[in-house]
Amino acid sequence: MIILASASPRRQQLLSLVCDSFEIEPADIEETVDSKTELNKAPELLALKKAEYIQNKNHFDDIVIGCDTGVFLDGAMLGKPKSKENAKEMLLSLSGRKHCVITGCALLFRNKKITFSVSTEVEFFPLSEREIDKYIATEEPMDKAGGYGIQGKGALLVKRINGDYYNVVGLPIALLNKKLKELCENNT
Repeated sequence: MIILASASPRRQQLLSLVCDSFEIEPADIEETVDSKTELNKAPELLALKKAEYIQNKNHFDDIVIGCDTGVFLDGAMLGKPKSKENAKEMLLSLSGRKHCVITGCALLFRNKKITFSVSTEVEFFPLSEREIDKYIATEEPMDKAGGYGIQGKGALLVKRINGDYYNVVGLPIALLNKKLKELCENNT
């Protein structure tokens, strides 16, 4: 059985493109990493932390997939906005600029472990305060790293991307598919 350690409906939808059957068991953990961790490695380490938490809940014989997505700008990781004001600050900082979206993934099966990260560069159009306020009013930014969702109305903010679109949504499915096959082939 495959277990997705995420409550994200976007990840669930994307994983359904890779496999027909899986279960959802969100990892209820504190999403922190050691302060000595390289910032760009944080999503991968958090993904591993989530997958290990679920595997340790009696899923040793299942394939557990953990994921975490971070938005990075100016040497800082932008999480999910804590308020509408915080969302506005994030979107103003992203306006007219390039930033990096990194999704880390961890696949665990028995004693096997595969971890990887995918990085995508995203560039925003210059945004007016009015455009930002209108977007925030949709409530879409409030549960998304960096305060936007490229798969929704946030797509209207994006000038271009360089890399995997699905990575920005939260699950790099093409590489995940290859890594799942690799994990399964090594365990038959």
